[in-house]
Amino acid sequence: MLVLGLWGIRRQGSMWRDEAVTYDMAHRTLAELWPTLQTVDAVHGLYYVLMRGWFLVFDGGVVALRLPSVCAMAVAAAGVTLLGRELAGRRAGLFAGFVFVLLPMVQQYAQEGRSYALVCALVVWSTYLLVRVAARPSRRLWAGYAALSLAACLMHEFAVLVLPAHGAAVVLSGLPRPVRRAWCLVAGAVIVALVPLALFSMGQSEQLSWLQWPNPVQLVTFTVLVLGGLLCSRVPVGRAGLRRLRLRPVALPLLILPTALLVLLSQLKPMYVDRYVLYYVTGFALLAGAALDWVLRPAGHRGQTRRRLLFRSTALALAVTLLVPVNVFLRSPQSRTDDAIAVTGAVKELSSPGDGLLFQPARRRVWAAAAPHEFLRLSDLALDQSPVASHTLYGTELSGDRIHARMLAARRIVAVGDAKGQPADQTDQEIAKRATLSASFQVCKTLNTRGAQVTLYARPGHC
Repeated sequence: MLVLGLWGIRRQGSMWRDEAVTYDMAHRTLAELWPTLQTVDAVHGLYYVLMRGWFLVFDGGVVALRLPSVCAMAVAAAGVTLLGRELAGRRAGLFAGFVFVLLPMVQQYAQEGRSYALVCALVVWSTYLLVRVAARPSRRLWAGYAALSLAACLMHEFAVLVLPAHGAAVVLSGLPRPVRRAWCLVAGAVIVALVPLALFSMGQSEQLSWLQWPNPVQLVTFTVLVLGGLLCSRVPVGRAGLRRLRLRPVALPLLILPTALLVLLSQLKPMYVDRYVLYYVTGFALLAGAALDWVLRPAGHRGQTRRRLLFRSTALALAVTLLVPVNVFLRSPQSRTDDAIAVTGAVKELSSPGDGLLFQPARRRVWAAAAPHEFLRLSDLALDQSPVASHTLYGTELSGDRIHARMLAARRIVAVGDAKGQPADQTDQEIAKRATLSASFQVCKTLNTRGAQVTLYARPGHC
């Protein structure tokens, strides 16, 4: 996992908008970060604080931004291996670890400057401690399980959806009543401790307003993994010694329940994104590892051995054929929604010192967070207060009338906006920007980058 995580970690020097937010937050002091979290992104607060401390130690650009995720996913892979060993034996655990490492989703978020890899690692190890404490109950293991579960939930609130999966594992495995009672107490304590943050962050739920019905591609991916997991669960499972928690009752709820619950909650308010419950792939890796252990088990009959050898060779060739192009794609700028670094380059190419600057819509000002020094030579015509001064992600803007007046005073304006085809915001400020550009300026040149469009406008005759 470390090798794959470090391979192409720079992603050709690109950084997409969510990573730009992390980069911005990690460079704010705690005195600046605290009031920001009171207005926006409290759900990621703990992660931002940790990244702030990390950047004080190593401020190495995109490598520093993504290295914690690489290390966290390596820790998660180790946890999956140990978890598989506890549930199905040593070989099954090793195969589960390899399956986990090779999953495209795992490799994608191992190289993302966001909290999802850390959450995945915490969930995996909390599950491992649950398996251990079910076999040998002790206060020390229960305390460790509670601490890791709470840390995962504080890192990202949707990690709480793993608790129903753990509860299903405890019930389906038929554990003794004292163990079930202890789990209920621990899970209840974690939820109670999470309630203040959950209630506070509900006031910031407008951040999820961009979400619509669950992404069909993400739902298809989930469905394929569930079907694959159900198929793998049909094979006989060998176990290394007696375990009170069994593979299927642990892996199947972990694979199915978190995502299913999030999809159901999205019927009330759209909030489903697969990375919010990334840890569900652990369930598939455990089941696939056990299935591989059974498939690759040595056979006594020579003909059977030849058939298995042919099957293994074909499966290996197919896996390599499918995974190599995907892995190469994930390490390219095209694998993400946009590229803030490319946007900065386009702005630099089209602009001259003193030109006006507009972001359409205002939330695209986040692209400037990847390299804020490159924008200092331009005049942000709509900006009222900067993101840091206003304790927000994107800053605050002037009224539409004042933006109109400032635009008319400029000779050339560089407009940074979404790619063609995106719906236009209907706020007073955005209407004023579009109307003024259309009536008083002409298009000089447009550069298109991944997910963005940068256009130089000028007064007639001043291109």
